[in-house]
Amino acid sequence: MLDLSVSGSQLIDGPAGAIEVLVDPPNRALAGVVVIAHPQPLLGGHAQHKVPQVLARGLSEAGWLVVRPNFRGVGHSAGTHDAGDGETEDLLSLSLALQADAAVPRLALVGFSFGAFVQARVARRLADLGRPASCTCLAGMPFGEVEGGRRYATPDGIPDALVVHGDRDERVPLRAVFDWARPQSQPVVVVPGADHFFTGKLHVLRSLVVNHLRA
Repeated sequence: MLDLSVSGSQLIDGPAGAIEVLVDPPNRALAGVVVIAHPQPLLGGHAQHKVPQVLARGLSEAGWLVVRPNFRGVGHSAGTHDAGDGETEDLLSLSLALQADAAVPRLALVGFSFGAFVQARVARRLADLGRPASCTCLAGMPFGEVEGGRRYATPDGIPDALVVHGDRDERVPLRAVFDWARPQSQPVVVVPGADHFFTGKLHVLRSLVVNHLRA
């Protein structure tokens, strides 16, 4: 089981073996625990990638204890990349364990790129189990076919979701996210001038996510 009182890297048991988790303690009174999922491992994504790192820093400063797992086959996590299926099972298992911890007042989910796809699936599963996360933030989330020929069947109906996308995203075209959002009237916050990695706009993404979790 994850020890929330210990910062740094930990190994916990997951459905396919060990999951490496980085724990960032809050800088003030505990607001809750947030799980941040990193971008596509096949493209070099990991828990210490700049986007989850910036979000982790902002959220810990806002009072959240941040949990950043490495997906299968990344860092010291066991297993191999499973195109989102196994990764969803791993984060669902972690999220349910955190919800069962009496020391966790609230659980929030944050994901970027591939991590947003996984967190959308986790959020949907938690909601279906009657145990929804307090809120969910999805940035640069893929839907349909994206660069490299990969396809993502991202679920809809995510409770209390903040969806953020750059209008110059070169990996996931903005129109794809609108195609996902339109049938369910899901609002999408568009950051003008932002590419997939929110280059030069990370402070905007950080502010949006921190404010959504604070609400």
